[in-house]
Amino acid sequence: MFAHVGSYAPAMSENLTGRIAVVTGASSGIGEATARALAAGGATVALLARRADRIGALARELPSALAIAADVTDRASLRAAAERIALEVGRVDVLVNNAGVMLLSRFEDRLEEEWRRMVEVNLLGAMTATAVFLDALRAGGGDVVNVSSVAGRKVRPTGAVYSATKWGLGGWSEGLRQELLADRVRVVLVEPGATRTELATHISVDALREGSFERYDAVDALLPEDIAEVIAFAVSRPPRVSLNEILVRPTLQEN
Repeated sequence: MFAHVGSYAPAMSENLTGRIAVVTGASSGIGEATARALAAGGATVALLARRADRIGALARELPSALAIAADVTDRASLRAAAERIALEVGRVDVLVNNAGVMLLSRFEDRLEEEWRRMVEVNLLGAMTATAVFLDALRAGGGDVVNVSSVAGRKVRPTGAVYSATKWGLGGWSEGLRQELLADRVRVVLVEPGATRTELATHISVDALREGSFERYDAVDALLPEDIAEVIAFAVSRPPRVSLNEILVRPTLQEN
């Protein structure tokens, strides 16, 4: 027989009141949906993105939000955003590194500027944003959520460089998790499968762009809200619970 000790009540994903979250790439897709989910749970949300008009409109819809134009490849803009958030809102305890680009191509095409863009946004951008907000997170604990991809586990033709950035994000996330244990900062790696966002619209190779849309239809791709719900759930767990790696695929997606 197991002795019953104390009482247990499951935590609700909506229990985010009093928390202050930063979401990068908040102007569309998973970033926008995550901002909405966190705000619905009671969090104050700082919306960071390059498209000021979009995040401004989103901020006006949310109960407690601050829109700040910032680029994750520009450390100065991130520092300025952090200073404004600290002054106007308070200490950040949730950082969602969502900003990303997916520029698929065959490696032999040598689209080196696109490779550089993916490395700078997907990998270095997440690192830079985390470095900027790290002191605030360590000051009282919290969460770093890195939005990766199933491409961080599986590599497909034309996705070699994109996958390289996501595999790198996964490795860095695990190292960061171990470094921040004593500070009670949880690191959560979320790996979505095919999801209907703007990512595919930026692919410069016409056949690959259209092929992505066809694949979304074939596997009944996820919606941004599906991933946002997972993120809200992860950051609302009790402090003793850390969901470190979450893979979310459409049911019909094979790999």
